[in-house]
Amino acid sequence: MSVQGPFKVEFDDVFPHGVGIVGPVGAQVDFDASTKENRVQARDKVTGLPVWVVDVMDFDPEARERTFKVKITAPVQPVPPAEVAGLPIRPVRLEGLTVTPYLKESGAGRPRIAYSMRATTLVEVRRSGDGKAA
Repeated sequence: MSVQGPFKVEFDDVFPHGVGIVGPVGAQVDFDASTKENRVQARDKVTGLPVWVVDVMDFDPEARERTFKVKITAPVQPVPPAEVAGLPIRPVRLEGLTVTPYLKESGAGRPRIAYSMRATTLVEVRRSGDGKAA
């Protein structure tokens, strides 16, 4: 059987506790096409759109890896939601989320399954009147 990713997933299924942005959104560098003098932005192989990258934190207290990179395929650089007073991170929803599993080599010599996350946009988390995310 040849099962290949990326797999479309629902944000709430993957991140029931939510995520937050912990860094700026920037261009993903295409290391194969770039030189020391000329950085080239990566493009999605299917759509041809530019690829952006942002560091996010999983709010799940039991998450194995708390922070990771998410690639965003979009025609223009995504704009993160406004800062929330008193918080060092910005809560966000990742729309158009896909997951691609791959084998990641570890220092112990045993590879493990890891996941590459992609999204199509960042969406501000709205709070309802009772303080819960809506």
